[in-house]
Amino acid sequence: MNSPDFDLARNGRTEELTSQLSLGISVESRDSKGNTFLMLAAYHGHTETVRMLLKAGAQPDSRNDKGQTPLGGVAFKGHVAIAKLLLDAGADPLADQGGSKPADFATTFGRTEILALLNERVANAGRPTRWYSRLIALLRR
Repeated sequence: MNSPDFDLARNGRTEELTSQLSLGISVESRDSKGNTFLMLAAYHGHTETVRMLLKAGAQPDSRNDKGQTPLGGVAFKGHVAIAKLLLDAGADPLADQGGSKPADFATTFGRTEILALLNERVANAGRPTRWYSRLIALLRR
């Protein structure tokens, strides 16, 4: 069996990645840091690649070695269309990201559209955790 080529997901090369998956590479393959194809495509803003991976059965809440999910990555990066795709596929807007949640990243980096989307999906999902809010308040002084 061929080895997974994670650069295909990282660079949004959807057709080539589709071909690789058709050869038997698992959609849940992981790189040396535990990132799946979905995590890499989502983080780097490749909407069509994310759509294809979700249709191929990628799990929207798969975590990397740091405990981060694709939704946490897009809340950090600000990819609204991808956040919608992930949430529509069942991503947990309250998923712990190693002590934070997607709303914490969206708040920190001013991703207001993603914060609004999280609020739409789950009541109170857009509120940062209490400790995180305190930390941000201290840092802004």
